[in-house]
Amino acid sequence: MNETQGHSQEGRRTGQCLCGAVRFTAVPSKMETGVCHCNMCRRWTAGPFFAVDCGDSLVFDAQDDLEIFRSSDWGERGFCRKCGTPLLWQLHDKTHVSVSLTAFDEIDDMVFTSEIFIDEKPDIYTFANETKKMTGAQVFALFTDAQDN
Repeated sequence: MNETQGHSQEGRRTGQCLCGAVRFTAVPSKMETGVCHCNMCRRWTAGPFFAVDCGDSLVFDAQDDLEIFRSSDWGERGFCRKCGTPLLWQLHDKTHVSVSLTAFDEIDDMVFTSEIFIDEKPDIYTFANETKKMTGAQVFALFTDAQDN
């Protein structure tokens, strides 16, 4: 596939916000997406946040309209200040960056594999997919363990 089809030969994929003011490329760590059901993500995206782990590969081609919002003591969210499209969630130190699945130009080969903050998911929706599910406490423990090693 070429870049006009959503990704290059190196696995680098293109993406952008709704209005096109913020454009990026990134290499997904795996061809998987997961959702976050935490209260902040649901308020931010008007639903669960579908995210793709991209390691440190995120590169912005156009970012003048990228706004970074410090949403907690540990994380921040990036979005387009023109159209409001949610684009990323990352730790302050940028050791973990999750890019919005729906901001990528090509997503048909992604597999839905996980759900986090399942304990904050409202009862009004449920996904039919078989996924790995983690509570908020399990997610925090995972990050704490990773930082200790």
